[in-house]
Amino acid sequence: MIQFSDTHIRLARTEDAEAIVLLLNSAYRGEQSRKGWTTEADLIAGDVRTDMQNLLETMQLPGSIFLVYSAGNGTVTGCVNLQQHGNHLYLGMFSVSPEAQGAGIGKTLLLAAEEYAAGIQCQSIYMSVISVREELISWYKRHGYRDTGERIPFKEDGLTGRHLRPLEFMRLEKSIATQLH
Repeated sequence: MIQFSDTHIRLARTEDAEAIVLLLNSAYRGEQSRKGWTTEADLIAGDVRTDMQNLLETMQLPGSIFLVYSAGNGTVTGCVNLQQHGNHLYLGMFSVSPEAQGAGIGKTLLLAAEEYAAGIQCQSIYMSVISVREELISWYKRHGYRDTGERIPFKEDGLTGRHLRPLEFMRLEKSIATQLH
């Protein structure tokens, strides 16, 4: 079992699924998301980033786990999904409650993801970020992620909302092989 340096971080359980869905939707979509700086409300219409079925399917993928940040009262205020692909770890569904953004929870979750990756001997962590999210991309770059140059089409899927403009993902990656051992 991997020990995380912050005691607020733990592996998510199935009973956390409803709180994670609410968190993801409030951090990315709709008016609630506008309270934080990670909103996609100006890029994608609607209030849904994910639903219970999609989240449970993601939780059940081989090599997939969720980390949650839970404050003393037990409320889930941050989460990240990590999926192992060989010796690389995909990072997605990363969110912090709009009301709690700016308090260091995102940095704590990012460090926990790196601790997890090192613990399962992955060489790097990679993610897909909407390419026009300049402030978010800059934040990741300040934390050691680099643009790989790869661009991935962002297709509407019938779940996550109608795109308000053409969108694509850029792949960011960080080598962690020598950082945490």
